[in-house]
Amino acid sequence: MKLKGLRWIVLALIAIVTIINYLDRGTLNYMWVANTKVVCAAGDYTYDAAAGTYSVTADGKTVTLAADEVTTLPDGAIEYVKYGGIAKELGLIDPSAPAEEQQRQAKNLLAVITMFFMVAYGVSQLVSGKIYDRIGTRRGFTLSALLWGGADALASLASGLKSLTFFRVLLGLGEAGPWPGTTKSNAEWFPQKERALAQGIFGAAASVGSIIAPVLIPMLFLAFGWRVTFAVVGSLGIIWVIPWLIINKKGPKEHPWITEKERDYILTGQPECRVSCDTAKSWGTLLRERKNYAVILGRFFLDPIWWMFVTWLPIYLIEVFGLDIKQIAMSAWVPYVGAAIGSVAGGWFSGLLINRGKSVNFARKAAMIVGSCFIIPGMILAAVASSATMAVIMMAFILGGYQFVMTNIQTLASDLQTGKAVGSLAGLGGASAVLGTIISILCIPYLTQSGDWTAFFILGAALVPACLLCVFLFGGRIEQLTK
Repeated sequence: MKLKGLRWIVLALIAIVTIINYLDRGTLNYMWVANTKVVCAAGDYTYDAAAGTYSVTADGKTVTLAADEVTTLPDGAIEYVKYGGIAKELGLIDPSAPAEEQQRQAKNLLAVITMFFMVAYGVSQLVSGKIYDRIGTRRGFTLSALLWGGADALASLASGLKSLTFFRVLLGLGEAGPWPGTTKSNAEWFPQKERALAQGIFGAAASVGSIIAPVLIPMLFLAFGWRVTFAVVGSLGIIWVIPWLIINKKGPKEHPWITEKERDYILTGQPECRVSCDTAKSWGTLLRERKNYAVILGRFFLDPIWWMFVTWLPIYLIEVFGLDIKQIAMSAWVPYVGAAIGSVAGGWFSGLLINRGKSVNFARKAAMIVGSCFIIPGMILAAVASSATMAVIMMAFILGGYQFVMTNIQTLASDLQTGKAVGSLAGLGGASAVLGTIISILCIPYLTQSGDWTAFFILGAALVPACLLCVFLFGGRIEQLTK
């Protein structure tokens, strides 16, 4: 049996598991604080004029609300916020504290859990590159998907902060693998001129996962609760392993289903095959090569932008615009539409320039500059947005520009290295990215403690020129090393 376009089928499977990857990592963020707005009809509540309080009976319990916690509607009904989510259900925040204090506690605890997740994610980025270089992408992706899928499913058994954090650490150890793994897979399955597009499709899949997450996860949460949601979403990665093992039997050189035409097209378009496809390098060797810091430091400064929004977008929409979980489901997906478009467009744009005779050096750097021109203005306009709608539209430009740039930075690993060194360099870049992300995530609760998120966007805008400076300063002329 021969399959035309087998390289695209392999990439499609990677795209599917990347969507699942982002659903898994989004479970906690969208269920951590899950408030709902409740409307109580006139006559279904009592008002104590002397105390200035409202009493409402819901789910067999009587809730007493202060006047400033209630909005009176024109028809005499009242609306109030019912606070919920994992943090509240596990008793991790003080229910008797004022709403502002509960928000502060929730942000601080989420930052701590995310920090442990990111430490595990960073270690995994570093190690996964080496593991994928050693055992190959077929077994590497299998190992990653089983680990993170199992971890997310087991989070349904969490009983407190320690157990929940433990399962998120396991999730981080599994989830990082596809990033160096995809860079390596694309270097194996695609000619150089198509790699940025392939990387862009991979990045777009991450964005699609982020589009689906704020819709699917709240829907499952409202219908079945957070424990069932963890179990259902976590099982998807485990199920994915079955078609992956069936289809991805071998690399393009030896796969029994690939056509001769496609095999020749892939291999003749890979300049590293004229150097060495078996070169392995230690981390020390890679760190001594100046050009590699275009990837390592470039990602240190750029990656935090993505994680700032992935981690804090739900909390931002709740705190600044008062959205509940249903309203978040209607709006939080918008920025990731821009990210999906930017990811594919960034890869397509640099590939177009190469096809028109421009050098890889010119194509990659031109794409990074174009993408940056969307990020910085978007940050400025989002900081002054007067509505949630305006804010998420500006974020679509921010994340679209981010992915336009990131697609090309991630591709640099296969532009600068060959064979068994590609995954290792991608892993070093990923570990550096995690370090930058941890620093930024820990800063956010302090930068936003007054409820003003302007500093959040200033930080994001400042990271862009720092990233470009590193790429241009250390990368020099982007071309593959010959030894």
